Amino acid sequence: MTAWGLSDAGQVRPENQDAFLIEKITDHCLLAAVCDGMGGARAGNVASKMALDVFSGEIRRAFKPSMSAEKIAVMLQSAADLSNKAVFEQGNSDEEYSGMGTTLVAALFAGGRAHIINVGDSRAYHVQDSGITRITTDHSFVQMMVERGDITQAEAIHHPGKNLITRAIGTEETVQSDVFCIPFGKNDNLLLCTDGLSNIVAEQEILFEIIHGNEKSDCCRRLLEIAQKRGAPDNVTVLLVAE
Repeated sequence: MTAWGLSDAGQVRPENQDAFLIEKITDHCLLAAVCDGMGGARAGNVASKMALDVFSGEIRRAFKPSMSAEKIAVMLQSAADLSNKAVFEQGNSDEEYSGMGTTLVAALFAGGRAHIINVGDSRAYHVQDSGITRITTDHSFVQMMVERGDITQAEAIHHPGKNLITRAIGTEETVQSDVFCIPFGKNDNLLLCTDGLSNIVAEQEILFEIIHGNEKSDCCRRLLEIAQKRGAPDNVTVLLVAE
């Protein structure tokens, strides 16, 4: 299993509030995670990095190779809860960081499976030779409108309120996260990204670059360049794990 990641401020934002990590937990377990911070330049940076630090620290502490999928799901949710507590308390103890928060999408690869958790609108895509599947569901007002049938998925792409999220790490005292578990074996790929990529680069373009592009080691850079050429109005973070 191999992983690559890139993060960039984009063409408009003065600072990059995104953060990501790729960490080997054991010889046979890999953790990958992406956060998109919010709450002002400095606060967003603090929120995304703090969330990743606390989240990964809890995974390192709690993970056991013998864990069932159910126990891994509980562990991931507990790690997200601890991240939420840390960011929320920092935001409430220092006026400079008031209201800060971050999205979180993470995947723990163990036992031939990818265990995925998300809060907010950063996404996870499962990419195979046969196609691309979005694993996560955005926690956003626009996604709620799609689910109600108020707008179509195509209309959601250009909706002016697409950046308004309904869940985030650190903005409330408690947080609800979604957990998924999928088989992950030979020739499988998992892409994690912030909305700076998913709002600009279509799913079929992601599929093409991963499956039919040049070396996978260069895939994150190619996807970032597509976003840059289209103006990259937001920070862009993309992380690829390939088996």
